[in-house]
Amino acid sequence: MDVINRTIERIRLEVRIRVLTVASVTDITPHMRRIRLAGPELEGFRSPNHADHIKLFFPADGKPLPRPERHPDGLVWPDGTAKPLMRDYTPRYFDPEALTLDVDFVLHGDGPASSWATSARVGDTLMIGGPRGSVIVPEAFEWYLLVGDETALPAIGRRIEELPADKPAIAIIEVPEKADEQVIQTSAPVEIHWVHRNGLEAGAQNLLLPKVAEMAFPPGVGYAFVAGEAEMNRSVKAHLLARGLNPEYIRASGYWVKGEAGE
Repeated sequence: MDVINRTIERIRLEVRIRVLTVASVTDITPHMRRIRLAGPELEGFRSPNHADHIKLFFPADGKPLPRPERHPDGLVWPDGTAKPLMRDYTPRYFDPEALTLDVDFVLHGDGPASSWATSARVGDTLMIGGPRGSVIVPEAFEWYLLVGDETALPAIGRRIEELPADKPAIAIIEVPEKADEQVIQTSAPVEIHWVHRNGLEAGAQNLLLPKVAEMAFPPGVGYAFVAGEAEMNRSVKAHLLARGLNPEYIRASGYWVKGEAGE
């Protein structure tokens, strides 16, 4: 009898600081902007998993950021440099031949990342770091579940695109309105269910949990990725555990907390 290896592997990656240039700016939906970053410093960039994160650095005082030095206890910025604002973002798509990296930004009008993305123009520069590590999920599961709001959509979209052709998946995604649905190309049998807030404040109501609760899961052992607002994240994880999913096969990440400063 064959033994199925479903071990989740965590690996560390070389952390490098890269200064990149905006190559293009594209509004893919009313509330999502894709910014393509480019530059020779992307040589050697790695992001094995759809849920990897890179750090984006934004100047706190509006002045261009000098390159920091890496010390054992972290980054050290030159004297007189105001500590930059940092935000985590998903590497949406990396082209190792063209040396370009796509990053998707939710446009919600406040926060350093959203504000930068709103005004970004071709030729602007952005400093990034990482990813520091990655979680390698084997393709040994019978099915996959992807749940999240629009902040998790870059990771969910990337996962759907990268799924093997024989792996079924269910994706449940909350977005502001129907116009924010995205066309995601995949060869896998994926059911995508969109949940629209239609004017409700993000995080004001847990719209995803009822949709997850009504879903019938495929047979076999599944792996779940849940991300977005923290309270939604906790409630969906608790529901999945109550339905018998193995806690080792659930990755739940609270990307943001309702009422706290955003991106």
